[in-house]
Amino acid sequence: MLSGIVQKFRKNRKIKKLGKLFTEQKIMDLESIIGFKIKNKEYFFQALVHRSYLEGNDEYGVSNERLEFLGDAVLNLVVAEFLYTFYPEKDEGFLTKVRAKVVNRSALANAANLIGLNKFILIGKNLSQSFKSGARTVLSDALEALIGAIYLDSDINMIKNFIDRILIQPIIRDEDFLVDENFKSQLLEYVQAKKMGGPSYMVVNEEGPQHSRIFIVKAVVNEKEYGTGQGRNKKTAEQNAAKAALKKLKQND
Repeated sequence: MLSGIVQKFRKNRKIKKLGKLFTEQKIMDLESIIGFKIKNKEYFFQALVHRSYLEGNDEYGVSNERLEFLGDAVLNLVVAEFLYTFYPEKDEGFLTKVRAKVVNRSALANAANLIGLNKFILIGKNLSQSFKSGARTVLSDALEALIGAIYLDSDINMIKNFIDRILIQPIIRDEDFLVDENFKSQLLEYVQAKKMGGPSYMVVNEEGPQHSRIFIVKAVVNEKEYGTGQGRNKKTAEQNAAKAALKKLKQND
């Protein structure tokens, strides 16, 4: 099946025309980002063309939407397999929620920004100004298209390594995806309803090496500690402290 797709790409003269827009240096820069030597450049030419670019350049005739469709499917498969293996005791509901957080547009756009994908995307003039300030949908779509291109040009192990490096590991490291609810907001609403005043959070300890810190935070209401929590960043630790405080307060009712 893949061999047929390769042949179709090679016969598409409009895709080949896109090669004039990418210098050898630009291709080398892209290779350094994805981590391997590109074999079929046409995949990547198409992956980096947003449909808005075709409005004034219709001679090229292709956008990254088809590769985006493929990349989305590959991304969901790779993330699902990772979560299935990494969390053997978790049920389907947990895995589904976490996968949705890992592959949402915000996470994809952040990953695309971190690798500097914006420097390679071809966009129309109407979008150029807004793109400078961060068009998150354009970035996330382009990253999915790039994933599709990598998958076609290499193998499943290569794409697994790429997704793990730029998307899964940064999110797993920060642990934000584990916070399924906004417990800080819930705690605030609860104590205000009880006329107890607003909660505050204090970092009581930091553990571990600099590259892998663990923050320990306590949640305080009316100068009394009600819960502690920990995480690899202050935000996660505060949420966990709020969760513990909320549980204790409700038990005391």
